[in-house]
Amino acid sequence: MTDWKARITERLAGSEPRHAREDWLLPGLSREETEALKLPLPATLTPAAVLVPLVERARDLTVLLTQRAIELKSHAGQISFPGGRVEDGESPRAAALREACEEIGLEPEFVSIVGYLPDHVLLSGFRVTPVVGFVRPGFELQLASKEVQDTFEVPLAFVFEPANHRTHLRRFAAGAAEVEVCDIPYGVHHIWGATAGMLITLYRICTSEERP
Repeated sequence: MTDWKARITERLAGSEPRHAREDWLLPGLSREETEALKLPLPATLTPAAVLVPLVERARDLTVLLTQRAIELKSHAGQISFPGGRVEDGESPRAAALREACEEIGLEPEFVSIVGYLPDHVLLSGFRVTPVVGFVRPGFELQLASKEVQDTFEVPLAFVFEPANHRTHLRRFAAGAAEVEVCDIPYGVHHIWGATAGMLITLYRICTSEERP
């Protein structure tokens, strides 16, 4: 059985946020696939950060995910990580921890940041830095009901099992080539889009020679 905590710690060791355009990823794609699409992305995007919370349960790591409130104007009901805009003068780490506390009541004292994934570019105009952290059990969540409808945990071993990935073709922009991306169904939940893409990026980093 793979020790995913040790693998993630080793693979993300020393990683730092890198915002250069050549490091941007489209969700679910490798750097080579992102570059090959040659999408006309703007030179500047709104900086944002999300916390990728990996809970240290007794038998396995789990991924803590949120379901956005159905009343929201954008991305209503979608599965996501806690996160949001990076404020002026704020680091991605600080923004991710702040948003996790504001959205679901996860106190920073329970989170140990292990590293960063490459920035993911969203077609909605955001450049998102995923901040990966191990979460110590014992926390009590308090959901901001106007933003978050629910939370749930998925075993990381389930997320990292290729048999649980559902591939399909996606076109990121009109006229662009179709590319293969993965969704991750889990029970009644359907993890897709940027959230699935970031998890697939973490999986690739942990199972290949790819570095963040």
